[in-house]
Amino acid sequence: MVDFALAEEQIAFRDMARAFAVEAFAPQAARWDEEKIFPEDALRKAAALGFAGIYVRGDVGGSDLSRLDAALIFEELAAGCPSTAAYISIHNMASWMIDRWGADEQRTRWLPKLMAMEHFASYCLTEPGAGSDAASLRAKAERAGDHYVLNGEKTFISGGGRSDIYVCMVRTGGEGADGITCLVVEAGTLGLSFGAQEKKMGWNSQPTAAVIFEDCRVPVGNRIGEEGQGFRIAMAGLDGGRINIAACSIGAGRACLDLARAHMIDRKQFGRPLADFQALQFRLADMATELDAARLLVHRAAWALDTGDPEATMQCAMAKRFATDAGFDACNQALQLHGGYGYLRDLPIERHMRDARVHQILEGTNEIMRLIVARRLLRDGGNR
Repeated sequence: MVDFALAEEQIAFRDMARAFAVEAFAPQAARWDEEKIFPEDALRKAAALGFAGIYVRGDVGGSDLSRLDAALIFEELAAGCPSTAAYISIHNMASWMIDRWGADEQRTRWLPKLMAMEHFASYCLTEPGAGSDAASLRAKAERAGDHYVLNGEKTFISGGGRSDIYVCMVRTGGEGADGITCLVVEAGTLGLSFGAQEKKMGWNSQPTAAVIFEDCRVPVGNRIGEEGQGFRIAMAGLDGGRINIAACSIGAGRACLDLARAHMIDRKQFGRPLADFQALQFRLADMATELDAARLLVHRAAWALDTGDPEATMQCAMAKRFATDAGFDACNQALQLHGGYGYLRDLPIERHMRDARVHQILEGTNEIMRLIVARRLLRDGGNR
């Protein structure tokens, strides 16, 4: 039987995340955006609530919750600040890769500090010449005794230049996915450097820079999994990351929907509240419907990951594509409903819209999401 009701504990930590976002994120988010501040203190407060390792196992300090639980939490955090919530998602994804695929020694070496956000983590897959075609990455790691020597560059890396741990996909073998291996590169490693901080449309509360390897020597003991497993690890991480970023889009869209609703009730034109105009009523109704449909897709995809459903990758792609489009559209429609006021930085709508726009690009572009779904359907029709 399908049950859409949340369990009591899910309601409790959803409400806890909502209260935290209202108190710790929302009042400061505009300043973080304007001044390009990485809010380490606020992030560590989030970690104290268990949000740094939502689905990391408990023996290393993780919360050991489900992907559905994570979706509930990220929606609430993003309603306060989409940019900061998205960084927490990336930190969770990188930490989970170590937890899921790392040896016990690696887990106990790195994860306790990551769970407290005493240390921060980055995920390094994209390269200047390898974006959507991730399997074509060129960053190379050559074995030299008990080390790998890395050369190459990763681009658009959240946390670049600030993180303590970089979970990197590099080429140790031949062409294609089977030649890719996962290595953890620690800050301060000789031969590791960073590009200038990128000047971005949004996501300004998290640093973004190229990660550069120049004869960078990384111990073999920093390898996660076996040689040739890196692409599998990367794609498994992205399934969860797509759910998280979809939930962040819903949170941003929902925050804008709430503002639009209040504005329509309060604002008067032609002697009547905007809420009296049927055309605007329809627009608000469509925004709410699209966001709720997106939420259902995200929760189903999270359930699929939690239960090991063979269609999980396709369902994550569907949810990511639909929710990131719906979230951005809700922000954009809310801005339009506010008229000129929505365009001003006095309100958070334009910031939410700027932050949400990149969700349609990262964790696999929405065009790639369509490709994943289409290939699955055309291969054998999918389990529809």
